[in-house]
Amino acid sequence: MTNKLWFQAGVGIILALVIIRLFIEVQGIFDPLFIIAKTIFVPLLLGGVLFYLTRPILYFLEKRGLPKWASIISIILAIVLVFWLFYVMIGPMVTKQVNSLVDNAPEIVEDVENYAQYLLDQRSRLPDSIQEQINGMTSSIGDWASNIGSVMLSFITGLISGLVTLILVPFFLIYLLIDHKRFVPFVSGFFSGERKSWIIKTLQDIDRTLRSYIQGQLFVSFLVGIMLLIGYWIIGLEYALLLALIGMVTNVIPFLGPYIAVIPAIIIALVTDPVKVIWVLVIMLVAQQIEGNLITPNVMGNALDVHPLTVITLILAAGNIAGLWGIILAIPTYAVLKSIAKNVYARRQEIRETATKDV
Repeated sequence: MTNKLWFQAGVGIILALVIIRLFIEVQGIFDPLFIIAKTIFVPLLLGGVLFYLTRPILYFLEKRGLPKWASIISIILAIVLVFWLFYVMIGPMVTKQVNSLVDNAPEIVEDVENYAQYLLDQRSRLPDSIQEQINGMTSSIGDWASNIGSVMLSFITGLISGLVTLILVPFFLIYLLIDHKRFVPFVSGFFSGERKSWIIKTLQDIDRTLRSYIQGQLFVSFLVGIMLLIGYWIIGLEYALLLALIGMVTNVIPFLGPYIAVIPAIIIALVTDPVKVIWVLVIMLVAQQIEGNLITPNVMGNALDVHPLTVITLILAAGNIAGLWGIILAIPTYAVLKSIAKNVYARRQEIRETATKDV
């Protein structure tokens, strides 16, 4: 019985639950480790993203005979140049639109409140159950508005802390570019024989999965931002560049990103020209159809191969567990675990076939 897969899986699950329970009981001992992990999480994540974006450039420069140190310096200078060009070419327009939005914010808020009040005045025509839900949402919005000061203070504090943390990003990027080839030999060095080969293949599959997701997702988000910008310019929507940048950034969030991006665009269209709300929805729908049916399949291919229902389930679960970071990291984490599971299953099948062949 101990050789049965279901028995081994059951024992593994029980042991994992026992370990998790013991870990929870003594988690106070690991608080310093959690603090360190939280401190380096964001710069390490951003450094990893930049690493996967710049590694092809590193390989290209090395193939051209450039030493590694010179290649890394060239990559850092190229990143600085890109950010500088972004600041010089787009920065003034974004700053102008942000300042204009801040100046017009009171009027926009007032118009939104008027629309909301009009909709609330019509709730008497709705069923009682819906009226109760609306009343609950109204009270929640009121509580949130009363705490807006503390929310803004927390946001500013977090922003300053984040800017300080970003100083660590270049250091993580440089060390990843220097030592990334040593990681697989270091991990596989603890094993030998066929198990070592399996570890190397698994790590290579994980690397391929992360590379496909990061490079593909960022490229897709960039193209979606360009499509939104063109669409908003065509219909003459105010703050088009700023709204397109918001759409580009939020598109990194799987499934929910497009819906988050369309909210500020709808608000701006509603207070300037309500007819443009329909056009904003059309632009977003067209952009998502092009992205989902043309861009993403051709850019990412079947590298992840995650069913849409699985994506929704993962996002809902991860959002409840870890908030925004959980939503962002749910899909790549699932893809990595799926790669590991595939390799484990393939290894077990290979062992089983070998054993059967020997018999």
